[in-house]
Amino acid sequence: MHRRVFLASLLGASAAVGLGGCAKGDASADTKGAATRPLADKVPAGTSLKIASYLGQQQLQFRLAKLPQLPFTVSNWLNIGAGPDVINAFRAGSLDLANNAGIPPIQAHYQGFDAKIVAIDITRKPNYVFATKPGSDLHTVADFKGRRLAFSQGQAQGVVLLRALKQAGLTYDEVKLVPLTSNQFFTALQSGQVDVAPLANSQAPAYLKQYEAKGARTIPTDVVDLLNLLWAPQSVLNDPAKAAAIAAYIPQWAKGQVWQYEHPDVWNEEFYVKTQNLTPEQARGISRLANKPLFPPSWAEAIKWEQETADLLAEGGFVKKFDVGSLFDHRFESIAARAVPEEYRK
Repeated sequence: MHRRVFLASLLGASAAVGLGGCAKGDASADTKGAATRPLADKVPAGTSLKIASYLGQQQLQFRLAKLPQLPFTVSNWLNIGAGPDVINAFRAGSLDLANNAGIPPIQAHYQGFDAKIVAIDITRKPNYVFATKPGSDLHTVADFKGRRLAFSQGQAQGVVLLRALKQAGLTYDEVKLVPLTSNQFFTALQSGQVDVAPLANSQAPAYLKQYEAKGARTIPTDVVDLLNLLWAPQSVLNDPAKAAAIAAYIPQWAKGQVWQYEHPDVWNEEFYVKTQNLTPEQARGISRLANKPLFPPSWAEAIKWEQETADLLAEGGFVKKFDVGSLFDHRFESIAARAVPEEYRK
C-alpha cells in the first residue's frame, strides 16, 4: 500500500483535524513562556485533574500502597490506555494526564497536537511478545517475511514491531503491515486477519489459554520499549494550578510503581486474579517478567531513545523527521527520582 494512503487510513479523521486546523493544544501555539515558568510550590485549592487509569490500575495501586491523599481532586479516573485513544481524549479536553509509552507523544506531534512528557520510567526488559494466529508455522521474527503483521503506528506495539523487523534485517516492504489499534489485535489474530500481533506480557497468557491448543504460540524477542511515561497537553501545563497538581502527582505515581514491584503477591491476587480473572500461576508468570521501576534524574537516555524511535518512523515514511527535544518539559525532570529510594533511580 502506498505510504500516504496507508498513513491516512491509519490516522483517520482525528489526524486530519490535527494536521489541517488549529485545534486546542495545537503545536503552533505560543507556549514558550508557560514551558519555562517555575512550578508552584503548592497546589491551589480547588484544583482538579482528569487522569487516565487503564483497567483501574492506578486507583488500586494507590489504595493498596496506602499512599497519602493527593493535594488536589481527581475529577475523573478514565479507563483509557491506548495511545490513539489518549490523543483523542486530550483533544476533546476530557483528559489532563496519561500514562503511555514513548511513541504516542511522537504521534501527537505529527498530528499537530502539542503535549509534553513530564515523567519517565525506564524499562529494561521486554514488555511485549509476538503472538501468532492459530495454526501458525512461524517460530522466529525472520519468518515474518511476506506475512501480515498487526501494526499500530501510534502505540508502543508499533515501534516494538519496527525495531524487531530492523533487528531481523527485514525491510517494511518485505512484510505486510496491517493498520490496527491494539484493542483490535485479539480479534485480528483469532480470525486470521493477521499472522502476527504484538501482545503485552499481561495479555499473552489469556490468548494462549484459549488458542495454544489450536496451534497459536508466542515468539519472544529482546526488543524493549524503553519508556514508560506520563504526559499532558500543553494547554493543561499552561495552567499553573494544573501544572502544580501534576508535579504533586508524579511522586505518588513513582512510589506506587515501586510498591507494586516490591509486593508482587498482593498485586497478583488483587489485580490479575480478582479483576482480570487470571489464575494465580498466570499472574505469577506476568510478575516474573515485570520491569524494575527506574526513574532517571536526567532524561538524556530517554531523549536519545525517543529520537531513535522518531527517526525509525521517519525512515518508513510514517512521520516527518523532527527534533524530539520539544516533547519534554524539563521543569519536571527530577521529580520522580527524588521521590524513590536510590536503588530505583537510574
